[in-house]
Amino acid sequence: MRVREERVLADRKLAKSGGQVDELLSACWEEPLEAGPYAFADGKVDWGQVLQGDRFYALLQVRVLTYGPEYVFSVPCQHAACRARIDWELDLTQLPVRPLSDASRAAFMAGNRFETTLPDAGKPVRFKLMTGEDERRLPQLQRASPEKLLSSVLAYRVLDVDGVEARDKRRFIEDLSLRDADFLVDAFDAVDCGVDTTLEVECPECFARQEVELPFDRGFFLPGTQRTTRRRERSTSSPA
Repeated sequence: MRVREERVLADRKLAKSGGQVDELLSACWEEPLEAGPYAFADGKVDWGQVLQGDRFYALLQVRVLTYGPEYVFSVPCQHAACRARIDWELDLTQLPVRPLSDASRAAFMAGNRFETTLPDAGKPVRFKLMTGEDERRLPQLQRASPEKLLSSVLAYRVLDVDGVEARDKRRFIEDLSLRDADFLVDAFDAVDCGVDTTLEVECPECFARQEVELPFDRGFFLPGTQRTTRRRERSTSSPA
């Protein structure tokens, strides 16, 4: 990344529309060496067609190439009696990566249709993997139904259900048991590609080990501003 890319990270309109990832990847893209499962016209990458897992992996590589593999971040201890700040460092190249299987690649290229059968409802359902275009629609789903986020995402990803009319699909999803909903989310992950961003960290105060998600915010791409903020915090909290 170059200094000019800061405008992408600071653009609130892009953040609200979900377009920051596309802009950042497009700004850093040079040329495709292998199109993989994608059909790009004129050799130009259309990041809206790219799978969510591939997009995030590409972002990680941009970050590693820009700053190096080390990433330092802070999270609060999850224990209410502690809440100490945990400063943690990891090597981004060591995060577990799950590639797209040959079977999933074939299904994606054949129309992005995957099938599973719900254990409680007993019905086969067809669903799709998320691409960049789908990722951009997530903020709209969150704003439209913040109290029904799970059912909104499931209804968006499920293409059809055996014996259920298209107009009744949303109602069917909302009537699913939570066991079926959990099974469906696992089915999504089982056939998808991606990077495992769940980390185990240890609190330096209470020594409790806890799972956290890799922080992915402005500080991920502009760690210099994060360090400046911390220096200011230390200077203002220092005794006179």
